[in-house]
Amino acid sequence: MYPQTDPALKYPQRWKRSTKPPRVLVQLPMFNECAVCQQVIDRVCEMHWPEKRVYVQVLDDSTDQMTRNLVDEKVLEWKERGRKIEAIRRTNREGYKAGAMKEAMGSVEGCDYIAVFDADFQPSKDFLLQTIPYLEGNPEVGYVQTRWTFLNPNESYLTKAQEISLNFHVKCEQYVHFASGSFFNFNGTAGVWRRECIKSAGGWDARTTVEDMDLSLRAYIKGWKAVFLKDVTCD
Repeated sequence: MYPQTDPALKYPQRWKRSTKPPRVLVQLPMFNECAVCQQVIDRVCEMHWPEKRVYVQVLDDSTDQMTRNLVDEKVLEWKERGRKIEAIRRTNREGYKAGAMKEAMGSVEGCDYIAVFDADFQPSKDFLLQTIPYLEGNPEVGYVQTRWTFLNPNESYLTKAQEISLNFHVKCEQYVHFASGSFFNFNGTAGVWRRECIKSAGGWDARTTVEDMDLSLRAYIKGWKAVFLKDVTCD
């Protein structure tokens, strides 16, 4: 069952077969993520969505040659399997993550929605099917945030402490703010933005190290709503 705390929020509806799903841009910003760079590319390319309606950008600012080689290897593999995917590298790291996403988004037209995943996240195959309909059915919604879950909380006392801290944020703070109709920020990953919302709010801005909070607040001031899906998770 999908959560619905706002009476005005429509339940998502699956598209009719005669209706084309919207085009989706998936951005994977990363920097020297040698251990997980191939894993996130695999998980994103395995998501259920028509191949011709999704474009994956691996925003690889890595300086480590091994990471760059692993990214190129995996991108080539998925290209040969029919996925529209590209590794994008910049000559400088100006703006860091925010700068990479802003620059890459400007080179793509025709994509209504933008999904963002950091390199250490593993979206499920039905991630887009569970999130995009909330944007399609509610034109006032600017972004959808899913709940984080964690794969290694029992690895050490440190990871257990991190899980407790982050769960308080995503299970309590985020959900309570959403349920009460208050502002809550995008967490920087494991969510989907409406392209028009990003543009109307002024786009990604690297003037702060918390670019996700910055853009979320500007979108809120512009009157956009956001949806937190506590029952849709991303590892």
